[in-house]
Amino acid sequence: MSVSFEKLLDESLSAVTMKTGKLVTGIVLDILENHVVVHVGLKSEAAVPKAEFYNESGELDLKIGDEVQLTLEAIEDGHGNTRVSREKAIKQEVWKRIEESSSSNTILKGLITGSVKGGLTVDVQGVKAFLPGSLAEVIPTKDLEHLVGNYEEFKVIKLDKEKNNVVLSRKAVLQEVNSEEREKLLSSLAEGQTIRGIVKNLTDYGAFIDLGGIDGLLHITDISWSRISHPSEAIKIGEELNVKVIKYDKEEQKVSLGIKQLIEDPWIGIEAKFPLNTSVMATVTNLTDYGFFGEIEDGVEGLVHVSEIDWTNKNIHPSKVVSLNDQVEVMILEVDEEKRRISLGLKQLSENPWQLFAHTHKEGEKIKGSLKSVTDFGVFLELEGGIDGLVHLSDISWDESEDILRSLNKGDQIEALILSIEAERERISLGIKQLTSDAFGDYVENNKKASKVNAKVIDFNDERINLSLAEGVMGYLPQKDFINSSANIKLEEGIELEVIIANISLRDREIILSLRALEKQEEKSALRDNAQKNKEIEEAHKSNIGDLIKAEMEDSKTEDE
Repeated sequence: MSVSFEKLLDESLSAVTMKTGKLVTGIVLDILENHVVVHVGLKSEAAVPKAEFYNESGELDLKIGDEVQLTLEAIEDGHGNTRVSREKAIKQEVWKRIEESSSSNTILKGLITGSVKGGLTVDVQGVKAFLPGSLAEVIPTKDLEHLVGNYEEFKVIKLDKEKNNVVLSRKAVLQEVNSEEREKLLSSLAEGQTIRGIVKNLTDYGAFIDLGGIDGLLHITDISWSRISHPSEAIKIGEELNVKVIKYDKEEQKVSLGIKQLIEDPWIGIEAKFPLNTSVMATVTNLTDYGFFGEIEDGVEGLVHVSEIDWTNKNIHPSKVVSLNDQVEVMILEVDEEKRRISLGLKQLSENPWQLFAHTHKEGEKIKGSLKSVTDFGVFLELEGGIDGLVHLSDISWDESEDILRSLNKGDQIEALILSIEAERERISLGIKQLTSDAFGDYVENNKKASKVNAKVIDFNDERINLSLAEGVMGYLPQKDFINSSANIKLEEGIELEVIIANISLRDREIILSLRALEKQEEKSALRDNAQKNKEIEEAHKSNIGDLIKAEMEDSKTEDE
């Protein structure tokens, strides 16, 4: 070592106050394979890991004789060695710069390293800082991922070295830089104006466009006349494009922008372009539980409701029939230009099985169907063409429909009679009981209320006497009625009675009989007969007296002559 080098060491280290934790200046004595040997004015040299001297490019920008700042960790570590740290020294230097930046309100540079709850993390040469999400952009956004990995400029808004807490603001720098341009832009900005901007950020609901000093919001619904699910489908960050100022709030300094407004609205005159009941090709753009949307022209979509997908399956999910981006032929059902709605149909391009059934079948015709489902109000039979016919509960049997209902199984082949066909309403009414005659119905048709009929006692109890009126037709006589009658008959099974039909319940299919009514009817009949005879006698008597008077008058006339 030369005299001049020794003198340099003495001069540079003479003023150093040796105290652990403080910055000291060392002289590089040697650069070894893994360590750098430095002299800091103590009895022994210190060895510092070589890795602590590499710069951000991974290079060792160091040579023998260089002065370096170090942090003194130990004057004597117990083994006769001096221990120093280059990394801690750098952090102290950085903290010093951060403190100066905070006190002087100057700009600080750092690397945005990642996202955390509420914002982003920033590395300022080894010192970790926090950038709140609300201070990352001039206009706060939820999506800040586009900033991760960028070197940006910040201002320090909060500093606590003891707690190792540094809070930064990128917004403050942007506002300061853009303030002059912002004022100039705000003074000339007007609704309806077309200006140039750069896509700054994308979110689920739109994009922020840098207009040069101020950011404007381009809502997702104003990007394209066509349906898009995310702005990234149409634009990308960094792209320069023309936008139209849709709305400008001077007080709030908020700007709403649009791209689709720069071209003609495709909905204008849409009714003339797409006449009703014509078919067009559509691109499937969206699937929902209630149908799917198809684009029939750039920016013009229509809805194929789930009820318009299939003639027979009203609840089919669209995904079972079409997929996104499929090209399908559809029919124009309804166009409402004012509400910007178009109703489309898919099933209309195939033959309507209800109309076909109406053309090939008629009411009163017998038909077979497979039992599809059983409900509280009847059963559905699957007919040809996949359509359903309903056998209402009241049309299953003339008697106990519910008992028959329980005996039916899904898939059973059942014969029925076509009662009515309503193709437009997609309804077919069927009947099973109509295939057989109705003994009860035929009987009451021929024997009305108050009719005198013969009946045979089947059985009886304290309440009623059950009587057979005809094959398959029953009626009953209340015991009270029998007891109050004047009939001197011993009640037993098999005897025949002459009774009156007192009442008929078509709903309950019951015939109520009466002996008392018969007796009253006979009494009335006897009274009528007696009255008629008396009338006849009286009239005959009157006639005889009249004849006598007439004869006497004629005799008297003769004598006068």
